[in-house]
Amino acid sequence: MTHMREYDVVVIGGGPSGATAADDLARAGRSVALLDKAGRIKPCGGAIPPRLIRDFDIPDHLLVAHATSARMIAPSDTAVDMPVGNGFVGMVDRDIFDEWLRGRAVANGAERCTGTFDRIERDADGRISVIYTERRGGRELRLHTRSVIGADGARSGVARAELAGAARNPCVFAYHEVIRAPQAALAAAADFDGGRCDIFYQGHLSPDFYAWVFPHGDTASIGVGSANKGFDLRDAVARLREQTGLDACETIRCEGAPIPLKPLKRWDNGRDLVVTGDAAGVVAPASGEGIYYAMFGGRCAAQAIDAFLSTGRAAALKQARKTFMRKHGRVFWILGIMQYFWYSSDKRRESFVKICKDPDVQQLTWDAYMNKELVRKRPMAHMRIFLSDMRHLLGLGSASASR
Repeated sequence: MTHMREYDVVVIGGGPSGATAADDLARAGRSVALLDKAGRIKPCGGAIPPRLIRDFDIPDHLLVAHATSARMIAPSDTAVDMPVGNGFVGMVDRDIFDEWLRGRAVANGAERCTGTFDRIERDADGRISVIYTERRGGRELRLHTRSVIGADGARSGVARAELAGAARNPCVFAYHEVIRAPQAALAAAADFDGGRCDIFYQGHLSPDFYAWVFPHGDTASIGVGSANKGFDLRDAVARLREQTGLDACETIRCEGAPIPLKPLKRWDNGRDLVVTGDAAGVVAPASGEGIYYAMFGGRCAAQAIDAFLSTGRAAALKQARKTFMRKHGRVFWILGIMQYFWYSSDKRRESFVKICKDPDVQQLTWDAYMNKELVRKRPMAHMRIFLSDMRHLLGLGSASASR
């Protein structure tokens, strides 16, 4: 079967990036088909900063918890608390949050199609057909369109088919278990705080990334990430649950997926298509944060496609990556260096957590995270942090000695 109308754009993938792109384009008056595979929930801690809530008009009812602090746990079990201060980090459940974003796009004019993307075909005149099936082994369905946005996640089928080198983009593999949040007695025994995100920098839980316990109101996410294909993520989560005293809590669901940690060098095919979100590799190194960057990337992709449709110039598609990297490329570069160095051994993880005791480090970290901008104020604080980091890099002294 073929959908007889021709859309301005087909968005493949209905996560935060694809849903945002579809919503922005529908609001701009474009005819949009949003193709999404039903029933898929990405493993995710679910943290969203105030900047995302403001920029994308996220209503309060989607926030299942307000995190007001983070706790960093070193290999020695030394814990450093990092209070947010005046504000909070919103916590969302991805199954509810993603569906609400898709529903908003539909309410604003996008047409929703449910199915699994198979391939893109072009006829002799360059007309595009997106082929998909509603279920495994089902008949092929077609969407005719003038342009395509690929937002189909890590290991994107769209990116691998249309962009050279996309199949080689490195990934961290993530796995988490959503549990029923512990009640008062068990929460106290497990040192679980419904307003705090716990982050474990311990090699036995992840040899090259981190593990986490994030509150979600009535539930919590317990997870781990690693790029080491031989590392048993399920076993690591089981150890973390035992270590934290959360092994007695009811398990609601389990999810796993690859998460890219490096933006692709090119997001468009120079013709009629652009990728965004995980398909473009826009998950922050070191932190693994992806929701804000996915939604901002979706907005960049929508703007590029809108310009392409208005002008017919394929060069307009390049603006998606240019706009994103101009805004966030330096942050990704810095976080990549941090992950490469600080996560490489437990000795370095121990030093990293010690550095996080510094009030200036905490203030600058929260300012950058909450507002999604590098903070250029307080140059002396930056200099002191830089000198302290250099002492650790060169092995010249402990964190306490550099304060």
